[in-house]
Amino acid sequence: MTNNDMGQSGMEAVDKALDQELRDAITEHLQVKDSNGEHVGTVDHMDGDRVKLTRSDSVDGQHHYLNLSDVKSADAVAVYLEKPRAELDFQTE
Repeated sequence: MTNNDMGQSGMEAVDKALDQELRDAITEHLQVKDSNGEHVGTVDHMDGDRVKLTRSDSVDGQHHYLNLSDVKSADAVAVYLEKPRAELDFQTE
């Protein structure tokens, strides 16, 4: 194994740990805000690599999903997204 391979492996471990930390921080009933600070939904729960949003906060009464890759951070108040609402790829069931 070369030094470059070990560095790559170490970075993957760090990325995996950060990804898990982010998943753990995303809990039900948190607000979801886009990069402009606008409310886009409320967390129902994590579903694999997607954040499932509540139906009650949806215009069409369906669950919508956001990719975990769209999430910048999360705290005790909200989940903060990397993109503005217009650029988000909402998925339905």
